[in-house]
Amino acid sequence: MPRIYITNIVPKLAASSLRKRGFEVEMNESGNPLSPEQLKKVLSKYDGIISSVSDKIDDQIIKSAGPDLKVIANYAVGFDNIDVLAAKRKGIVVCNTPGVAGDAVAEHTFALILATLKNIVEGDKYVRRGKYKVWDAMLYVSPRLWGKKIGIVGLGRIGTYVGQIAYGGFKMDVMYNDMQRSEDFEMLTEAKFCSLEHILKEADVVSLHVPLTPQTRHLIGRAELNLMKETAVLVNTARGAVVDQDALIDALRAKKIAGAGLDVFEHEPRIPHELTTLGNVVLTPHTASATLECREEMAEIAS
Repeated sequence: MPRIYITNIVPKLAASSLRKRGFEVEMNESGNPLSPEQLKKVLSKYDGIISSVSDKIDDQIIKSAGPDLKVIANYAVGFDNIDVLAAKRKGIVVCNTPGVAGDAVAEHTFALILATLKNIVEGDKYVRRGKYKVWDAMLYVSPRLWGKKIGIVGLGRIGTYVGQIAYGGFKMDVMYNDMQRSEDFEMLTEAKFCSLEHILKEADVVSLHVPLTPQTRHLIGRAELNLMKETAVLVNTARGAVVDQDALIDALRAKKIAGAGLDVFEHEPRIPHELTTLGNVVLTPHTASATLECREEMAEIAS
């Protein structure tokens, strides 16, 4: 009987679906990521693995794979945590769960945009600490989002949904940058295809939706942050390393930009202490796709 190992807790649908098809299934139910040594042991023993973004499956771990391992199904939209070329050399198929997280991540993107612009987190802390004693006309005054300019960097499914929400829900002027133009998207949202430089200079909100590749690593660095308006916010629900985290911290500290909403981090789950102490940043723990519907669809695809 083929044996499948699930490296982290996922909806039970995945295991039940595999068992119905005759697979023996085990799952890491500890809630903690497997160590490199544990991953090596798993890859050496099983016929298939359902991995997660917290599993860094590099060349050294791939080398430990046994002769029976045929597939690594990544429970994620991307697969930048896996050395795909090393897997290919070993005859191991790597797959992921694309196309299911678009609406979930777009919703979360706008939650971050609004929370960052509207000082939601700081206002919540203010009330909980008992500081709200009297109405103050100038307390946490923020710019309105309606009619502002949004720049979408990366027009995949998620970026498309973000553009539709921006245009349909907030009447925003939509700019976008991608490898190629999308006339359909432009018709839907009256969007303008622009260079990254133009977006950074003009947008009130810059939202990142590119995959992590050698070309997009630190796509937003010190020079790019310096192009942005002091009143603009940066939102990243893509991958942490798309942004130079140190440069972002400096920009936030110096108020070169108004704020940032981050669901991903360059070396997650490690987050610099300074990032957690800044009042002009909203942080969430890589949960942009965490709707019940999305998680179950991901489990179905991965299994």
